[in-house]
Amino acid sequence: MRVDILTKEYPPLVYGGAGVHVAELVRALRERDDLDVRVRCFGPAREEDRTVGYEDLPELVGANAAVRTMGVDLRMAGDCVGADLVHSHTWYANFGGHLAHLLGGMPHVVSAHSLEPLRPWKAEQLGGGYQVSSFVERTAYESAAAIIAVSAGMRTDVLRSYPSVDPDRVHVVHNGIDSELWHREPDADALRRHGVDPDARSVVFVGRITRQKGLPYLLRAAAALPPDVQLVLCAGSPDTPEIRAEVEELIHGLRADRSGVVWIPEMLPRAEVVALLSSATVFACPSVYEPLGIVNLEAMACELPVVATATGGIPEVVVDGETGWLVPIEQVSDGSGTPVDEERFVGDLAAALGEAVSDPERARRMGRAGRRRAVEAFSWASIGDRTVEVYQQVLGEAGAG
Repeated sequence: MRVDILTKEYPPLVYGGAGVHVAELVRALRERDDLDVRVRCFGPAREEDRTVGYEDLPELVGANAAVRTMGVDLRMAGDCVGADLVHSHTWYANFGGHLAHLLGGMPHVVSAHSLEPLRPWKAEQLGGGYQVSSFVERTAYESAAAIIAVSAGMRTDVLRSYPSVDPDRVHVVHNGIDSELWHREPDADALRRHGVDPDARSVVFVGRITRQKGLPYLLRAAAALPPDVQLVLCAGSPDTPEIRAEVEELIHGLRADRSGVVWIPEMLPRAEVVALLSSATVFACPSVYEPLGIVNLEAMACELPVVATATGGIPEVVVDGETGWLVPIEQVSDGSGTPVDEERFVGDLAAALGEAVSDPERARRMGRAGRRRAVEAFSWASIGDRTVEVYQQVLGEAGAG
């Protein structure tokens, strides 16, 4: 069976959870003898076998980012003809998958990592292009032979956002973690290079600076941390100048009142992220929108307990009271994920973080439980098998039709 996987992110150009997912899924699928997996990704040529990179069309230089994306998809689609099935990831590649289906007649499977209707703040980033990305996603979802949601929470969101989609076409296959790559490995020298004291208690955040990650709420909650607890922010790739300015102002304000605020404004190599996670007391995930949250699995695999918002697919990963703390949130219904009562959410987040750092031994026990859960419930081998089951079901239905 030839499967063409279409994605914006692919190593070495990975900056978010969807890119991690695709890289690991491809690796798991390529271990099977019955599959010919070809990757079509955005960006420069890759040296990896059966992997093709597609640069922006030169004719679209200066065009809106969403239009440039569609130009790449146009090039991808024609090359997919001959595949038995195409599988696209995120709206960036959905258009390519949909066109390939129309051109070649093969089924199109979509993985739902996030949903445009639930990210209205992207209008800040894309302007009118947000309407284009929303059109692309809606068209692909409503036409797809199957949709793979990365959590049960995401499945619910898909059906709520696109009510015309047949629920039987939406399958749940969780994200996963490579527990051999992600495991506790302290490196005091790596921490010191970034200004982190390896011997002090710390709260660590890893993620992009985007509305959905909720970093401003964490910065406000951190004001209540004990003065000897470090706040380590591995946070880069801001979506817009506005969100970057907001985060910078909050960091400057926090630093004016306390020490131990470390901001690493770039995405670090995996080994250095592992070092940060391995020496921290607790991981913070203040997201207001998170379909699953691979970053929580990465922290858990490194034996780090998690304080996370009880939203989206996070409660399917973090077990409250066992592998971490879930912070309750009531959210407005406009799709933005904004807490109805922001002060209450910040207060509850601060209380959970305070409890986590107050008892390091309990935190370590929760971290060890988190590692066991990550290894036992979220292996990529099982996720690859489940994905192939979806492929086979889709192809069986296409053959029967």
